[in-house]
Amino acid sequence: MDTVIAPTSVAERFDKVAVRAALEVLIERHGGLEAAHNDIVQHLKDMSQVARAHLRAQLERDGDGRRCAANLCQFQDDLICMLFELLTSLELKGRKQTAADRMAVVATGGYGRGLLAPGSDIDLLFLIHSSRKARGGVPEQMLYILWDMGFKVGHATRTVSQCVALARTDMTIATSLLDSRFLLGDAQLFAELEERFQDELRSMQRTFIDAKMAERDARHARSGDARYRVEPNIKDGKGGLRDLHTLHWLSRTIYGEDVGEKTVAAGIFTDEEVATFKRCEDFLWTIRCFLHFLTGRPEERLTFDVQPQMAEWLGYKKHGGLRATERFMKHYFLVAKEVGDLTTLLCGALEMQQHKTAPSISEIMSPLNWKVRRQIRQRTDFRVDNDRMNVADPQAFERDPVNILRLFAQAAKTNTFLHPDAIRLLRQSLRLIDDKVRNDPEANRIFLELLCDDPYPGITLRRMNDAAVLGRFIPAFRRVVGMMQFNMYHHFTVDEHLIRTVQMLTDIEQGGAANELPLATPMFETILNRRVLFVAAFLHDIGKGRRDDHSIVGARIARELCPRLGLSAAETDTVAWLIEEHLTMSNIAQSRDISDPKTIRDFADVVKSPERLKLLLLLTVADVRAVGPGTWNGWKGQLLRTLYYETELLLSGGYGQTGHRERISEAQEGVRAALLDEGWTPEKIESVTGRFYDDYWHRYDVPRQVEHARMMARTDGSDDKLAFHYTTDEFTAVTELTILAPNHARLLSLFAGACAATGANIVGAQISSTRDGYALDSFLLQRELQSDEDEKRRADRIGQLIRRVLRGEMRLRPMLSKRRPAEHRLDAFSVEPEVMINNALSDDFTVIEVAGLDRPGLLYDLTNALSDLNLDISSAHITTFGEKAVDVFYVTDLVGKKVTAPTRQQSITERLTELLAQDDPPPVT
Repeated sequence: MDTVIAPTSVAERFDKVAVRAALEVLIERHGGLEAAHNDIVQHLKDMSQVARAHLRAQLERDGDGRRCAANLCQFQDDLICMLFELLTSLELKGRKQTAADRMAVVATGGYGRGLLAPGSDIDLLFLIHSSRKARGGVPEQMLYILWDMGFKVGHATRTVSQCVALARTDMTIATSLLDSRFLLGDAQLFAELEERFQDELRSMQRTFIDAKMAERDARHARSGDARYRVEPNIKDGKGGLRDLHTLHWLSRTIYGEDVGEKTVAAGIFTDEEVATFKRCEDFLWTIRCFLHFLTGRPEERLTFDVQPQMAEWLGYKKHGGLRATERFMKHYFLVAKEVGDLTTLLCGALEMQQHKTAPSISEIMSPLNWKVRRQIRQRTDFRVDNDRMNVADPQAFERDPVNILRLFAQAAKTNTFLHPDAIRLLRQSLRLIDDKVRNDPEANRIFLELLCDDPYPGITLRRMNDAAVLGRFIPAFRRVVGMMQFNMYHHFTVDEHLIRTVQMLTDIEQGGAANELPLATPMFETILNRRVLFVAAFLHDIGKGRRDDHSIVGARIARELCPRLGLSAAETDTVAWLIEEHLTMSNIAQSRDISDPKTIRDFADVVKSPERLKLLLLLTVADVRAVGPGTWNGWKGQLLRTLYYETELLLSGGYGQTGHRERISEAQEGVRAALLDEGWTPEKIESVTGRFYDDYWHRYDVPRQVEHARMMARTDGSDDKLAFHYTTDEFTAVTELTILAPNHARLLSLFAGACAATGANIVGAQISSTRDGYALDSFLLQRELQSDEDEKRRADRIGQLIRRVLRGEMRLRPMLSKRRPAEHRLDAFSVEPEVMINNALSDDFTVIEVAGLDRPGLLYDLTNALSDLNLDISSAHITTFGEKAVDVFYVTDLVGKKVTAPTRQQSITERLTELLAQDDPPPVT
């Protein structure tokens, strides 16, 4: 790989002759190499720190990451060569060099490519003539010095034959040798290695290429397959540096050089695409060098806590509705997209040229038969080449620009990949998608069918997005391409989230989540208009990144776009309403007491009809599930089902699918049946189920209710009135801890305090009470340990701590004073404290909603403060949206009345606002 060394580089601060002379003085002063080792290491370490400080300052001045990486590599070359020559001269002092002494020192792997990030490993190969004559002295001495300097050095000592034999069976070694670079020593020996390795590589070319592509797929799966994860891995993630390295390896394997003239001559890339490769590589190297310097370690993830500093260093500014950080990350994601485009073009071209094994279409469907191929060729402007959809001729899009949409429709219909020639022609033809095409009824009909009727709409929409067609055809969509939301709640960029929401709708309709979604799955068959739902899913967040509320902006965009797509006025109105209200159902389910009739009445006033209620439920479920892994859980599902049933009952005039009393009876019957199977007597079952109020039967599913009955049975007739139960789920990264205990005013606070004292982060909570004075509180805790058994032991420790606190054996104050600090990533965020007191949301309670930056112990601090303010908490609804905590409390004063006095409300607001603004408030018991 070509590197650019600056005229005034770090080399001028590394005079090899002077450094070697200084080390020789140290060796002579100490009477030998071993005695001088520590001073040699310290001298070289000081010199290295000065050089790196110089390079960091240079990087901050010019922002040239390639230059920084090349100079770091040059410094490392000079250091290694100087050390090897010095140690060799000491080794040979007083004797002649023999064959056993001759070797070649070779840089391999990333170091061999000639670019080195500040925290990168250094890979060395000591190439020797014969393993029988190998001497460990000089390499070993040099390695110890480098290791003690703090460098991570990988090394191997091998003959040429050993290298070639290992490369034949180990693709990692083959890749490392592909990037080998001679440093010093026996140049003839290195030339022999290059010649024999290239011969071997030619004989295993396809095997090597297939292995690198399989390695790429596995790497993407490990780091998260989506290119648009909001905390991307810039090295191993999709669209990162490793993908560019893969293109480099494949080009070197087939054409003998990096991506450049020969790949253009072979028709793999155009000159413009080669320039794109270089530009993307420069950008990613700049980010990587900045990131390593910023963190002081080989960090490859752009986590939230480093993104603002990176944006500042790189000169991004706030503009419009986007923060500087969001603009920087959007640039990153657009570059990642370009890397993905280059990879797609190369892979397709290699298949066409038979360098790479084609993917198996039969894994998805049977290969296209000759009849289908002929029909496509005869009746359309497309043809199938090697199971890939291609254009019939280069003028296909110029002749009829609507063919751009038809290409995706044909690929979706036949379940074929796109041909690289078609992809390249698409990118060159984007200018053809103008207002005439956007307003063409046929083009809009095709798009609407792809969105609503394609069995795999996520694949098609993502293809259109990757080709930039989606943003050209729907201009408002272009604004959200690559747009991240700087928060810890959303896992993907806005465009990826929208596509995933549509994908989730299809998954629900096809029964892919029937066990998790017992209400939503069968409901799909009952809705009257599917396409309003799919259009709303595709557009629901399209208004993000503007100054105004994104739901309002999105509805405005929908009102303009839907008629163009062919929707009627009534359909357009429904789509706009769904977008305006797409957060309402989720917020009410998670943040309001849905057993309160006033909550249901207010929500029904918003929804107005059973059909809109169904549509909103389906959109809400798809939206939450598309946010990212672990966002959806059974708890949220149960809340949404309860809210749906209660509202449906009201909207249908009491004749809904399942009435209020019927659902309570249904749940109780389910519990009775399960407990009878366990051998419980009917009398014992009734004694337990009769202890719960009606609202309890709506809050939990039957399996949880059965477990609660078991907990109650353990406390009956026992001196120990405390019972625990916990479950954990590795996929959702959540542990659910349920506690049954005699109720008292500060019980919720004690529970939350015990969780905080053990470092557990509460991400949700449900509070219930029984007719006989017990509290049943369930907490969702962020999972911390990989093993289920380890995580259950952690939950058990929390339970035992609560037991000891309630018995008076321990006090929370000293434990909370040692509470674990907030997660480091939270330092990047600020959430304006907000306290709202509302007496209109409930007939019987004052509703206090607080929002602020989440931190360990926040729920404990809030509940303690409310108790200190002489407020009685009837129910609490605890939710977190990434870094933001939104906690809602239904309270009364100590005589059971609402808080109505303005002065009293003001004092509550001031106290809670003050508490939310504190980074680490002192614990109170």
